[in-house]
Amino acid sequence: MANFSFDIVSEVNLQEMDNAVNQASKELSQRYDFKDSKASITYDRKEKKITLVADDNFKLRALTDILATRMAKRGISLKSLKFSEPEKAFEGYLRQKVDICMGIDKERAKELTGIIKKLGLKVQAQIEGEKIKVSSAKKDELQAVIAHLRGLDFSIPLSFCNYR
Repeated sequence: MANFSFDIVSEVNLQEMDNAVNQASKELSQRYDFKDSKASITYDRKEKKITLVADDNFKLRALTDILATRMAKRGISLKSLKFSEPEKAFEGYLRQKVDICMGIDKERAKELTGIIKKLGLKVQAQIEGEKIKVSSAKKDELQAVIAHLRGLDFSIPLSFCNYR
């Protein structure tokens, strides 16, 4: 009897993230309210971090809004970003670091497997590193799990891949 499976992952397309940050930087350079400002957005792809620098709290919020808008248009979930507290930078400016979260940590993986088990379907959910493999003898049960998880408002963005 054939066994079907899929993986639950939490990943961000780094190329789309790069495009969103570039678009946000371009909008920043063109906006009138940021004229003569030293506000900036920098993106470190290797470290998976974004750094926002702004003149004051108001401009920092506007900068965050620009970034969020560009990411939403690119199909990147804002749940994948972890904003740290703004800190004082040079000459009274504010700096805020934003971490890009990738992978499912152990705590959330256990929570997800618990949710899947509570469904009462004949499926097996196994934690494999930073992803969860769900398998079953019936494709319909796997599709029911995917539909249920898509309906949840989970704390991290979930995507489903390797459907076999």
